[in-house]
Amino acid sequence: MKIVSFPGLGINGLKVNSVCFTIGSLQVTWYSVIITTGILLAALYVWFRFKEAGLSTDDLIDFALFVVPSGIIGARLYYVLFKLEYYLDDPKQIFMVWEGGLAIYGGIITGGIAAVLVARHKKIKMLKILDMLAPAVMMAQALGRWGNFANVEAFGGPTRLPWRMCSKSIEMDFISKGLVTDVEVFNEQAVGAHPTFLYESLWNIIGFLVIYFVFVRKKNLHKIDGQIFYSYLIWYGLGRLWIEGLRTDSLYLIEDVIRVSQLVALLSFLAGIGLMIWGFNRYLKYGKGKMILVIEREQKDTKTKGNNKAKSGNFSQTSTTNEVKNNGTNNKRKRSGSKGKRKHKK
Repeated sequence: MKIVSFPGLGINGLKVNSVCFTIGSLQVTWYSVIITTGILLAALYVWFRFKEAGLSTDDLIDFALFVVPSGIIGARLYYVLFKLEYYLDDPKQIFMVWEGGLAIYGGIITGGIAAVLVARHKKIKMLKILDMLAPAVMMAQALGRWGNFANVEAFGGPTRLPWRMCSKSIEMDFISKGLVTDVEVFNEQAVGAHPTFLYESLWNIIGFLVIYFVFVRKKNLHKIDGQIFYSYLIWYGLGRLWIEGLRTDSLYLIEDVIRVSQLVALLSFLAGIGLMIWGFNRYLKYGKGKMILVIEREQKDTKTKGNNKAKSGNFSQTSTTNEVKNNGTNNKRKRSGSKGKRKHKK
């Protein structure tokens, strides 16, 4: 049980228990319940999108059976790899996922690869599937961040902002890392931590609403396959880039120099912009371009048909004139022949 306060908002003495319920000796944590709920909500969203696209429930089940486990395993492995020394000392903790330690980028990478492989196997357009999955991932992320709140983790550095988050575990973390040396400020709750779990949750909610109402509901604005997925990369990459900079528990590629998640966020942001530009260039070149070519061909065909009709009309008129002339000549010949016969008889 931990006590969390938001003194600037008038919320004090909030009791946060990481355990949701127990079954015998088994403790089911809020973290695992919240993560599971997020996955189920994401699956429900994808199910509705599959129905709209005319895909079957069997297709959804096939994707879920491969994508969800791959995403969880990838998220855990990503986290473990960057804290390898810690987990090598006690390897059994690698499997204790319910205590926290899932890195979303690892889940996106492995889950995305699984989705692409299943789509290729079932001969479904890869980018269309990624467009369906991206908003679902945002939903799961927005809810899943509250699992960090239940564990009182993934918070940011010291701040005096009105929505600062205070607890004994935050105080101990700041002191151990030398972020705050004056203990009195904690006693007065004048300093707390950035609630970065809340920042990321709200960022994902806003991103989901924007993408859903702009691109999903308004089909005319969804011009290319992959547009929603690229938008997700841009939006989440941009948000994670600045939010990660506030955190005190980041995984580092180079200690105190390069944060792994910030680097991946930057790459995601740039990749999203690059892919969006590439996609729309292809759309303008082969999408609208094709329409222009079709219109030009139709116009050419119409002109050709008109010319052919004119030619056939001229030909029929010419042939009719020739027939009249030929008939006239034949009649004259017949008349002259009949006159000759009469003279001969005389």
